[in-house]
Amino acid sequence: MWCKTCNRETNNEKCEYCGNITEHDIPLEVFWCKECNAPIIKYANDIDKDSCPSCHATTSYLCADLRPVFPEERLLFEIIQGKPLAYMNNSVWAANNRIYIDGKPFTITKKFYSKLTPEEIYEQLEKYKNQNSYSSFNDNIAKFIELNRSRLHYIIDEAYRFIKEASASYPNERIVISFSGGKDSTVTADLTVRALNDPSLVHIFGNTTLEFPMTMEYADRFRKNNPKAIFKTAINREQDFYAMCEDIGPPARMLRWCCSMFKTGPITRVLNNLYRDKAILTFYGIRKSESVSRSKYNRIEDNAEAIKIQKQKVASPIFLWKDIDIWLYILGEKIDFNDAYRLGYDRVGCWCCPNNNDRAQFLARIYMPEQYDKWHTFLVNFARRIGKPDAEEYIDSGAWKARQGGNGVEAAQDVKIRYTNCTAEDNAKVYQLNSPIDDSFIELFIPFGRIAPELGRKLINETIVVDLKTNVPILSIQPFAQEGYEYSVKVKTMNVAKHDDLQRMVGYQIKKYNACRRCLKCESLCRFGAISIARGTYHINDSKCKRCKMCVTAKYLEGGCMMEKYLKTKI
Repeated sequence: MWCKTCNRETNNEKCEYCGNITEHDIPLEVFWCKECNAPIIKYANDIDKDSCPSCHATTSYLCADLRPVFPEERLLFEIIQGKPLAYMNNSVWAANNRIYIDGKPFTITKKFYSKLTPEEIYEQLEKYKNQNSYSSFNDNIAKFIELNRSRLHYIIDEAYRFIKEASASYPNERIVISFSGGKDSTVTADLTVRALNDPSLVHIFGNTTLEFPMTMEYADRFRKNNPKAIFKTAINREQDFYAMCEDIGPPARMLRWCCSMFKTGPITRVLNNLYRDKAILTFYGIRKSESVSRSKYNRIEDNAEAIKIQKQKVASPIFLWKDIDIWLYILGEKIDFNDAYRLGYDRVGCWCCPNNNDRAQFLARIYMPEQYDKWHTFLVNFARRIGKPDAEEYIDSGAWKARQGGNGVEAAQDVKIRYTNCTAEDNAKVYQLNSPIDDSFIELFIPFGRIAPELGRKLINETIVVDLKTNVPILSIQPFAQEGYEYSVKVKTMNVAKHDDLQRMVGYQIKKYNACRRCLKCESLCRFGAISIARGTYHINDSKCKRCKMCVTAKYLEGGCMMEKYLKTKI
């Protein structure tokens, strides 16, 4: 156990000195050896952390984590500094907004990126790229691997044990590797294949249609270099990212509707096609140190509230690894990787993700100018449309990334449930609909019980839903003419103890009918594969639905529909 406050090890759940809750993981630290001119990875409680394992010189603390700066990124840094190729023979590393040259830190501020225009930088990159050399870089990496060889062996052995234990109850045919084309999923894939000694495992690549060009190149290369792997690509060909942005607004840090629509949703479809209703184990490249939210995950997770695709249990072999561990493995084991990291990207998800930092945006302006200009123009026009007084400042400052809800977006009206209480019948509400009642609307009530149209009054087109266990009617659904509503439906609850609870869940389904943008979240939520979006319409398969009611429970689906989160407005 480790107390972060007192920076000390203890055997107790609570620190004896300060009283704070302790952590299970001993933190890693990076030290620098001036003699070897390379970083060394140590635990905070290591007795010999101040000594180099090779030359035995005294080392000094450098930082909590570190990544190598490849020659391409180093040249970019030199050009902005006005010193092309100046550090070609130095050992250059980076952590957050700092560059370390032979262990000496240089802080990179936001102003640093504005010294030259992207066009000027690109011109100089082209001018000097043939003179740029990997010779010293390779020597420095070789020394780094030598100094941390024992660490490399340890993390490999520990990951192998974890993978074998996690997969012990699953046949290899039901083991999946989630492959994004990033460094973490690359390492996870390599570890899993080696640990299980099976190169034919299923790899699923989620092509969000917003990938870096280099990610697509790497995915193709990975497929060719691993011919025995079952490599599946998950892609949403039915939706267009820009069209959705026009409709519901661009994604923001807290409003990443794109993840469900273009990543987890398409992956769910591939899994459903491959495995139907079978339980699977998926190895993910998730790491605790990546974000606050991921630090709360478990290394093995099957909690319905925590995982995005319900039919799977997820396991993370590299959960406790730092960036420097990832690069130690990639470079030490000589694994191919995404070339975007050579340019200076520290993450390679969607190139326009609102979670990208200033450096990633800066790099996009240099290496993807056409895509960047198109995206920037769209964002500025969107800001004007929702009434921002200084649209360009709102976008360029990054304030758009903090946007919450659907204020100023016309589609926000669709998540508002409009109803009136029926004056003629108790426990009945008349809901406004955006379109006429059809078969897909009636299907939305399958999670509540058995659809029994034969019990309804045919004269008024009534449909009855009966409880599966008791065969007693619990819902009456009928088209209704209500003043002020172009389309409406009357829903009455019957023979239940809590009418309000059932009506609330009915309201969730009404919201789906009015606001569904085919985000595919519901497909991912249903572990039985009962929910599907076909030809633009939401369907529930009666024979597959187990009536678990997860799709109408706010605990799993806020407001009954993901659009509630993305489009709700402040009053």
